[in-house]
Amino acid sequence: MSVVATATAVDTGHAHPSVNRPNLTSVGTIIWLSSELMFFAALFAMYFTLRSVTGADQWKEAASALNIPFSASNTTVLVLSSLTCQLGVFAAERGDVKKLRTWFAITFVMGAFFIGGQIFEYTELVKDDGLSLSSNAYGSAFYLTTGFHGLHVTGGLIAFLLVMGRTYAAKRFTHHQATAAIVVSYYWHFVDVVWIGLFATIYLIK
Repeated sequence: MSVVATATAVDTGHAHPSVNRPNLTSVGTIIWLSSELMFFAALFAMYFTLRSVTGADQWKEAASALNIPFSASNTTVLVLSSLTCQLGVFAAERGDVKKLRTWFAITFVMGAFFIGGQIFEYTELVKDDGLSLSSNAYGSAFYLTTGFHGLHVTGGLIAFLLVMGRTYAAKRFTHHQATAAIVVSYYWHFVDVVWIGLFATIYLIK
């Protein structure tokens, strides 16, 4: 009788407590971000390659057009947005949907401010210094690296809107919505870290 019971328990999968498995959405996001890391690694490689084949004086002269204090302020806003994003995640883990919306809305505004600052910087560089995508090797490297990052930030802003929209559309806050908030935070922290590397490389390293 015990043998039959054991066999039945094994067949139904209840002989032992289920093992906790990692969330597939989170794992998939981490794998995808790994591929994005390779993409940005290629951009960094392009930047340093162009820098190595371009005269040092020419590269330094082109880089002197950058407004470092303005970009540093813009960078600070983006870095701080990681903090507000994480506070939103903590709220999601507690099931506090109102604070999640508040913190994610603040993060969205800060991210939008960063993109606005980047557009302003582009405008000033083209108008005042004549630095465009096709002007020289430095212009190509600068706009490609920062521009692709800006597109990724914009994608993150859209993701914040989707997460907040789902909390309003759903009748109650669910585990899936909390997972979505956590996944978006992974992405946002990723683009913030990448930008710190880009800022150090493009604006600080001479």
